[in-house]
Amino acid sequence: MSKPPLPSEADDLLRRPNPCVMATLRSDGTPVSTPTWYVWEDGRALISLDEGRVRLKHLRRDPRVTLTVLDEDNWYTHVTLIGRVVELKDDEGLADIDRLSRHYTGNPYPNRARARVSAWIEVDRWHGWGAMKDSDQSST
Repeated sequence: MSKPPLPSEADDLLRRPNPCVMATLRSDGTPVSTPTWYVWEDGRALISLDEGRVRLKHLRRDPRVTLTVLDEDNWYTHVTLIGRVVELKDDEGLADIDRLSRHYTGNPYPNRARARVSAWIEVDRWHGWGAMKDSDQSST
C-alpha cells in the first residue's frame, strides 16, 4: 500500500460523488461496514454520522477507519483509504450533512430531526485497483 499523496487520477475519482463503504471496528475488534456519503477535500475525507449511530461510538473508541470508494461507472475500479478520524465535531445547523447531501443529490439533507456529528478522516495509506491500481504492494 502506498502513502499519500494520492496520484491525480485517484484524487479526481475521490472528488466525485461515488459509492463508498466505510468500515469501523467493534469493541471486540470485529469489522463492521456500511455505505456512507463522503466529500474529499485537501487529501482528507469528510463524513457525517447521526448522533445515535453505533459507528459513531466505534469511532469515538477507536478512530481507525477505512473508506472504499467505487467508481460509479466501473466498480472494479476502486480506491481504499486507510486512516483515522482526526476530528469529530457537532454539525451545527447541519451544514456538513447538507454539503454531503448536495454533493450526492443536489439538495439539502431532508431529515432535520436528529443532531449529526462531522468526522474528518486523515489518510495514512491507500490502495487502488482497476484503473487506479497501486503497484506498491508492500504490507506496511
